Amino acid sequence: MSEFGKVAVLLGGDSAEREVSLRSGQAVVKALRNAGIDAHAFDPAHNPLAELKEQGFDRAFNVLHGRGGEDGTIQGALHYLGVPYTGSGVLACALAMDKVKTKQIWQASGLPVAPSVVVQKGQTLDYQMLLGELGGKVMVKPAQEGSSIGMSSAANAEQLEQALALAFEFDHEVLVESWLTGPEYTVALLGNKALPVIRLETTHEFYDYDAKYQASDTQYHCPAGLHEVEENALRHLAEVAFASLDGAGWGRIDVMCDKAGNYRLLEANMVPGMTEKSLVPMAAKAAGMSFEQLVVAILRHSEG
Repeated sequence: MSEFGKVAVLLGGDSAEREVSLRSGQAVVKALRNAGIDAHAFDPAHNPLAELKEQGFDRAFNVLHGRGGEDGTIQGALHYLGVPYTGSGVLACALAMDKVKTKQIWQASGLPVAPSVVVQKGQTLDYQMLLGELGGKVMVKPAQEGSSIGMSSAANAEQLEQALALAFEFDHEVLVESWLTGPEYTVALLGNKALPVIRLETTHEFYDYDAKYQASDTQYHCPAGLHEVEENALRHLAEVAFASLDGAGWGRIDVMCDKAGNYRLLEANMVPGMTEKSLVPMAAKAAGMSFEQLVVAILRHSEG
């Protein structure tokens, strides 16, 4: 498809999610080439970004996950170079990468989120009091990591101390959130419109890195088993949550239910995984789109 010219698929990078990004990128390169597009893998960890212009690339398909690729950094660099790219812009990516800032915006927008507390590295805490404030069991998350890296649960003071120590290995700021009992859903967005909802089911305590990328018993239900009214409400919630962060092109919103069955927004993903186990391709398939059609549609939404 000559309308796109020469396309660089940005993959790899140097974040904690490098291996997942490499798998995503290789799948995207293959699909784009199968669709007749002149696509080439480009790893910024090995090649200076200036080579994008030197090698005559017309646009970039970004599948760099995590810091550097999903936090507005690469988006700003591509904008400066004048290379159109897929997905959201600098502001949306910077906001979505930061779970604390994302949550603050959703709260200010009147959108449903779980109760939480932000903890800074070095801060003195009463672990028991914090657990009491948040219902007795919590999820601990580094503010700026993806793929569930550095996340763990805690139900007593000793566990909370250990969970915070783990999270602080990845970030200086950590989100401590009330434990949600599920079920867990994810909603992919394409062209700012929600695709069919996926319900996640794992034998793990939560949908962690292993459950996402390595476990063979994680189940994905699409259709999600919701009544039409519930499905439409959840899709609409995801669209509003995505738009509130200035999201564009494509992305994914993760949601869980509390014990009363109310939806609670978890986080936004502006460069979701595109591996063989990834969720956006699964949702697109349920909407009648092949993987090739999906990547071409994402590329078509690329902007400078």
